[in-house]
Amino acid sequence: MNKEDNIDTKKLQQTLVSPERPAPPKALASIGTFTGRSLLKLKHNPMGLMDVILMPILFLLMFTYLFGGAIAGSVKDYLQFILPGILVQTVMQITIYTGLNLKKDIEKGFFDRQRTLPIWLPSSLIGALSYDTLRYVITSFIMITFGMILGFRPEGGFLGVVAAIALLLVFSFSLSWIWNAMALVVKAENIFLISSMMVIFPLTFLSSAFVDPETMPRVLEIFTNINPISKLVDAIRGLMHGNVVGMDIIWTLIISGVIIAIFGPITMHLYKNKN
Repeated sequence: MNKEDNIDTKKLQQTLVSPERPAPPKALASIGTFTGRSLLKLKHNPMGLMDVILMPILFLLMFTYLFGGAIAGSVKDYLQFILPGILVQTVMQITIYTGLNLKKDIEKGFFDRQRTLPIWLPSSLIGALSYDTLRYVITSFIMITFGMILGFRPEGGFLGVVAAIALLLVFSFSLSWIWNAMALVVKAENIFLISSMMVIFPLTFLSSAFVDPETMPRVLEIFTNINPISKLVDAIRGLMHGNVVGMDIIWTLIISGVIIAIFGPITMHLYKNKN
């Protein structure tokens, strides 16, 4: 045994027999650890990115070329209208994976293990949300890049696109807390998926993402105009095309804050008391 090995052995022995417990990790350190855990899972299963790579391209091609001529009379004109809507729809659907991954951790027993660790309690949830935020950014980049190849031209310029993506990330972060709360309540993974889809699909399709609400029947138009997803879509569309409606941005931020204020505490209460 060389001198360095002898020193390391002594340090290990001192640590094991020491009456002092190691200091718990800082909140940022534990968040970083759980974010890294999610990235490691991606490293071993890169196919997990297929939904953020192929889905945006597939939806954009389908809606633009199937409905562009019928709805807008021009594929090029409809692309300018539909891309922000497809972007919102795609990211909203991806947010469901936040709760789905939490549900898998519960079923595998990792959830119980992490609650026994001396860490800041929300760090595992926020770490997972940080990783999901990265997925949202990748989706947005792919969608906008591919859209520009097809002919999409954001009149709001680079800053408008960045501001639109930032607003989308804020809303997506807040929405993820709903799925976390739902994952802690429902009994099975398939029930969680069905329940979340029953919420997200009506909200995205009955919004201003795909058509102008003024073309809808009066009852649907009223619902669409008060739909939070419509506020988000209109704000993002305005930022990208340089015709910002400030109230849409303000309402989106207010709704995001209200969702976090309600479902954040609910999620943490369920998290602490989950059996």
